[in-house]
Parts: sequence; structure tokens; C-alpha cells
Amino acid sequence: MKKKTLNKIVAPALALGLLVPVNAQAADHMPTASTPAGDLRATLDQLLSEHYVLAVTSMMKGYDEAADAAVADQALDQNALDMTPAISSIYGEEGGMKFEEIFRGHNDYSADFVEAAKSENKELRMEAEAEVDEFVEEFSTFLDAATEGNLPKDAAADALELHEDQVLSVFDNYVEGDYEEAYMTFREGYKHMFNISKALSGAIVTQMPDKFTTGADTPAVELRSTLNSLAGEHFALAAIGMQKGYDQAEDYDYVTWAEDQNTLDFKAAIASVYGDEGAAQFEKVWNSDHITAQGDIVAATLEGDEAKIEDARMKLDQFAVDFSTFLDAATEGNLPQAAGEEAIKQHEALVLDTFDQYVAGDAEAAWMSFREGYAFMFGVGETLGNAIVTQMPDKFEETMMPEEMPETGLGGAQEQSMNSLYAGLAVLGGILLAFVTLRKRKVSEQ
Repeated sequence: MKKKTLNKIVAPALALGLLVPVNAQAADHMPTASTPAGDLRATLDQLLSEHYVLAVTSMMKGYDEAADAAVADQALDQNALDMTPAISSIYGEEGGMKFEEIFRGHNDYSADFVEAAKSENKELRMEAEAEVDEFVEEFSTFLDAATEGNLPKDAAADALELHEDQVLSVFDNYVEGDYEEAYMTFREGYKHMFNISKALSGAIVTQMPDKFTTGADTPAVELRSTLNSLAGEHFALAAIGMQKGYDQAEDYDYVTWAEDQNTLDFKAAIASVYGDEGAAQFEKVWNSDHITAQGDIVAATLEGDEAKIEDARMKLDQFAVDFSTFLDAATEGNLPQAAGEEAIKQHEALVLDTFDQYVAGDAEAAWMSFREGYAFMFGVGETLGNAIVTQMPDKFEETMMPEEMPETGLGGAQEQSMNSLYAGLAVLGGILLAFVTLRKRKVSEQ
């Protein structure tokens, strides 16, 4: 495999969205998730949620003095740099640079919190907290001005303050060894990033009606965002969990607990579509030759047992066959088995690449694969979302929300109340979207 460099991997789809002619949006007035506003929100969903995952992970690694701590921090910095062209496409170069100065700079505080925790330096901790307060003040002011008041300063400040509190809560609980609380907050904080992207994309869309003729919160776009949230979280927890397992970290069981909660979200969703029997079948396939197989690879790697590693990898191949067959049957052929199998294998390859490179000590390649794998899962909602919207257009009319439309994100009470029909089918959409991405990649490599 070619050596990768930890640089920009995320094409600013936001900019692409702004270049799409307005008259290309839903020309036939049928509801769709593929609108410039939908692309805008999906891009912000991806970059902001990745920022959160990288922020808390790099702080944990910094505290543990992990060998890849510096590279994880570089990935966090690159994530911030990836946002600049997207912001510049909306607010110009000056606006983009101002955004970069504020947003990229606030990542620096993470190191201070880590150092304060390691040295038990209360004064440094207070200084870092003061810098966070300054960031919230400065960035909320920037957002208010940039959006011409469509994202009011107070609202922006509240959202940013909650985000910062959640990042620190995950870290502080990790330091204290309260891993249950740490990973409960991890899931809540992850979902909050989707609320921020919803608010920001909505403000931009309202500000620029000539570029966005449909909203960033139409039922179809809500569906797309929700599906992406589930898929992205699955990848992040799987990749981080395997690293924690290999390190035999004390919080490994709690990462797997969080991953199990993500699985339950999928199961509930499948049940709403295919009934309890279908959900039970989904859970069996999803866990036995998928989640469990990943754990088997970790254990076999620690034992140095190549035969067991190969056996576990074969289980993942079988999972790709079984799950794609399940999806083919469940969707009555709308997600063809062969396409599904190929896409699932590509997703698993990215998870395993991240793990294998981590084990080999190639931190740069590992975190490059992590970012690639995270991006691969993102955008899941577009393909599947549109399939559902096309199938049930009456439920996604833009003038009104469907009766059972899920709330943004999946956390807390919202997680329980969401319409799992839409969320669960993220699995199906991921297959098709991933397949399309894979095909494009193969073409580009030729």
C-alpha cells in the first residue's frame, strides 16, 4: 500500500454545492435530499462532527502520551484547515481566513487542558478555560456578523459553550477513570455537532435565498443528516475501539458499549421497517460476523495468531455476503447483493487499514485511513434518503414535516422518539453510497 500523507482528504462539497445552478434544484418540484442546502448541511455535518471526534480522541491520546498523539493532533488541525475553503466559498477569502484564525486557533487549547491534567496545574487549567470563553465570545461574534444576524450571537454562544463543555466533560471523566460517563457524554457531544451544523447551515440558507431556494431543514435533508450521523458514529467507534482493544486500555469495554448502543439504534430502525423478526436477523448478522469479528482480530493480533486473524477476516468477508444478501432480500432487489457486498468490503477494508497501520506503528497512515474511512461513511443519507423520498414523496413534502419525522441527531430523548424507519435505513444507504464512491475511486486510479 502506498504511503499516505496526513493532508487534506476532504473535498469541500460545500463549495460545490454553491456552484450548482439554482434551477438544478428539484426542477420537477419533487422532494429530494440532493439540494445545495442539503449539500451545505451535509458538509458541515461531516467536518464539525469529525472535529469533535478528533478533539476528544487527541486529548485522550495526549493525556496517555500515546505514540500517535501528535499525529492525531495533526489530523485535528487538518480538519480545521479543510473547513477554510468551504467558508471562503461563501464569505470570500477574508472571511475564510478570519474563520481559520479563530477556529483553528481554538484547537491549541486542547494541549493546555491535557498538560494541566497531567501536571495537576490548576492555574494552567483556569487559563485554558479563560481561552475557551474568549473563543466562544469571538467565534459567536464572527458567526453573528458573517450571517448578518441569521445566527444570533447568543444562540451561537450557547451552542458553542455546550460543545466545549461536552469536550471537556469527556476528557475530565476519562482522566478520572469514569469511563461510563465519558462515553455517554461522547455520544451526546457527537450528536450536538449536528445541531450546530443545522443552525449554521440554516442561517446561511436564510441569508442567501438567491443561492438556496430550498431549506436546510426540509424533511428530506433532515433525513439525510440523521442517516449520516448514525453511519459516521459507527465508523468512529469501530476504529477507536479496535485501537483501544489492542492497547488493552481500561476504557475499551466502554467504547464497545457505545458501539453496542449504536447497533441498537440500527436494530430499532430495522424493526420499524422489517418487524421484530427482521431486526433479530439484522442484529445476528451485524454482531456475529461483524462487530464480534473485529474484536476477534484485536485479540488474535495480541496473541500473534495469524490463523485466527485470517479466520476473523474471513468472517468479515462472510458478513459482507450475508448482510448484502439480507439487504437485497429486504429491499426486494433495490439494493443489489453484488453492489452491497463490494461496498461493505470497502468499508471493512478502511476499518482494518486504520487498525493494521496503527499496530504497525505507522500513525500517519493510520490517521489518514481514519479520516478516509470516516468520510467514506459520510453522505450515507443522500443516496438512501433520496430512495426513501422517491418512494414516499407524500411524506417529504417541503411545506410540512412528516408526522413521524425524526428530530435532528439521535441523542437522549430524541434518540428514543425518532422515526427509526428513516434512521435504520442508513445501513442500506451506506451500502449504495459506498459502492458509488468505490467505483469512482477505482476509475480515478486507472
